[in-house]
Amino acid sequence: MNRRPRFAVGIACVALWCVAPPPAHAQDAPRAALLHALFQDHAVLQREAPLRIWGQASPGQQVSVSFAGATSATRAGNDGDWEIRLPAQAAGGPHDLVVKAGGAVQTVRDVWIGDVWLCAGQSNMELPVWRSLDARAEIASATDTGIRLFTVPQAGALTPQPHFAGATAWRIAAPETARDFSAACFYFARELRKTIDVPMGLIQAAWGGSRIEAWTSADALRAGGQANEELDVLSLYASDVPTALARWGSHWQGWWKARKETSAGDEPWRAEAPSDPAWRRAPAGLGAWERWGEPDLAAYDGMMWYRTQVKLSAAQAARGAALELGPADETDMTWVNGVAVGSSYGADAARTYALPHGLLREGANSVVVNVLDTWREGGLAGPSTAHALRFDDGSRVVLDAGWRYRPAPGLDAPPRAPWQTASGLSTLYNGMIAPLGRYGLRGFLWYQGESNTADGARYAARLRTLRADWRRQLGDGLPMLAVQLAGYGMPPPAPTESGWAEVREAQRRVVGEDARSGLAIAIDIGDHYDIHPPNKQELARRLARAARHVIYGERGLAPSGPVPREASQTTGAVVVTFDGITGTLAASGAPGPIGFELCGAEAGSCRHADARIDGDRVVLRAPRAGDARRVRYCWADGPVCTLHDGAGLPAGPFELPLTVAETSR
Repeated sequence: MNRRPRFAVGIACVALWCVAPPPAHAQDAPRAALLHALFQDHAVLQREAPLRIWGQASPGQQVSVSFAGATSATRAGNDGDWEIRLPAQAAGGPHDLVVKAGGAVQTVRDVWIGDVWLCAGQSNMELPVWRSLDARAEIASATDTGIRLFTVPQAGALTPQPHFAGATAWRIAAPETARDFSAACFYFARELRKTIDVPMGLIQAAWGGSRIEAWTSADALRAGGQANEELDVLSLYASDVPTALARWGSHWQGWWKARKETSAGDEPWRAEAPSDPAWRRAPAGLGAWERWGEPDLAAYDGMMWYRTQVKLSAAQAARGAALELGPADETDMTWVNGVAVGSSYGADAARTYALPHGLLREGANSVVVNVLDTWREGGLAGPSTAHALRFDDGSRVVLDAGWRYRPAPGLDAPPRAPWQTASGLSTLYNGMIAPLGRYGLRGFLWYQGESNTADGARYAARLRTLRADWRRQLGDGLPMLAVQLAGYGMPPPAPTESGWAEVREAQRRVVGEDARSGLAIAIDIGDHYDIHPPNKQELARRLARAARHVIYGERGLAPSGPVPREASQTTGAVVVTFDGITGTLAASGAPGPIGFELCGAEAGSCRHADARIDGDRVVLRAPRAGDARRVRYCWADGPVCTLHDGAGLPAGPFELPLTVAETSR
């Protein structure tokens, strides 16, 4: 498996902008459209809550709205925006939603009242029904007209957008519509309707490889003290790209020079870098470095430096120009003549970076590209003709002098440019969450974290920030149902540190501190070889179970299986006590559960412990158990852990400090 655990994983990437994100445009709509794009035929509106309806008309124009026997009117503001609130309604339908303004009338038909869910995250939320288990049969049976599907167009933006970036529609669940919809989201609604017999509206807003910071507003990130310098650069980038790039280049270069693996004076981006035998000649066709036939690159994940030169005439150097690069898998940072000119994320996206006037010069010009790859194959794509300078008269000079490369030592990942779509700051919030406005929701499902495993220790603060941020926009106290990361990768032979485990622990703690949040444990339904486990049906059953407890008030139903309450130290042993058990604790495949560790206070001090079940407790024994300060369970990227309850629900990964018990049982 070609990856290293300290890097965040970039997965299921799609094409991104090159220099700046495209402006967000309102959806294609008839001329007479008065309603926001969320209000269309087959929509589901949230039951038992005041209905907020909004849209645009001519400034100052009288607007009236009729729905389910209620009518209200208002006037559009000076900007043409209007909003009306209608009384709460019980589940049911169908209804017509009729809006009038002047001579314009818009009628939206087949609107139902039910429960509406936002399903957001990265590729495991985006993974469609056709890639799930038993997909052919599942697609054929996807015929519940009580489930309605809405997909938010994928788009990033520098500032919050009022409208979606592309055409949208509510669609009735059917084989042809469910096929490409989020499997986790669709199966969740299908499972929930077995006990909650109301229409379900599903809004999918997901992007493979995305980091949690991209889904959080800039205001929330700044208020949380997260990435203030990067947010300043992002704000500058919206109005002054060259200055923002220069500032970001200085930030990136400072990071490079501060690394312990970087030698003094090593500045690979410099226009006049000294000759260095560490720079080797790259194959003419470039492409994935794993295919170059170099043993040290066959399974290399990390940073790679590329450099080349291009000679220009005085006339060419004086023209306006842009640098064109083929796709870089997966993130690049690029310099021309020692000046930062761009940075983008996306394994299948070509780059185009506008060059400041006066940067190019007669004679030799240097082009340096740093490429970060964290997943499978990586590198600067070919053919060589894809890389060129394009001038304002349409002419083009290919960078055909030959590329040299140099792997970068170390495992730490460089800072991500804040304007990058899936890995930037607030970009996906601006383009995909902000357009939702205050559309009524019953809750949101959050399935994300794989791309933050390189810095898992910070994930708890980031998840709290996102939850509070979305509640501010989408509804105070809005319930969150989070999916804990599934197991991925081969089990280690000995206890180890794990960014994946840190993210899981953050998810457990953040959910556990809030009564309006629920957790679906997925550690046992992962795949050692596939970061996208296909068993989304079982995952959906666990999400629905959490919803029934947290949101629908089924207090007799444990939300997520055995939950650790405390870990205490007794004479010669450690005892972990569990709550939330259905039936009794049990272990699979061995007399006692596997996966427990006893640890000292410092990193690297953990050791496996023998475990036996004693009622609602697990008793742990190991040499020098009295020295333990912490207990861990299921602590690895892809651990083996076998503790569950009578309902077959697993105990999830955790880490707990030890308390001292006066007596033992």
